[in-house]
Amino acid sequence: MSIKIDVNKCVGCNKCIEICPGNLIYKNKQNKAFIKYEKDCWGCTACLKECKFKAIKYYLGTDIGGNGAELYVEQVKDTLNWHIICRDGKESVVSTNRKQSNKY
Repeated sequence: MSIKIDVNKCVGCNKCIEICPGNLIYKNKQNKAFIKYEKDCWGCTACLKECKFKAIKYYLGTDIGGNGAELYVEQVKDTLNWHIICRDGKESVVSTNRKQSNKY
C-alpha cells in the first residue's frame, strides 16, 4: 500500500505534508510534495482527502484485493467521491459524507 504523488499536478499547498500522521511527505526544490519512502506509507488516506488538485493517488495492491488499481478522492461540498481506477481503465466511484467518513 502506498501513495503516488504527481508533481505535475501538485501546487505546493502543503496540506498533505501537514496532515500526514507519519511525517512521510516532504517538499522538493520546486516546492512540490513527494514521499521519500513509499513503502512506509501507513495507508490512512488522509493526504488524499486533503488534496484538492488530484495530485495524490493511492495504489491498491493485490495484497489487499486491489489488483493494481489506483484511488483518488474528489471533494464536492460535504461529499467525498472516491474514484477507483482499475488497470483496465474502468472507473468506479463511491461517495461518502465527509463529516461521517471517519466515524468508525
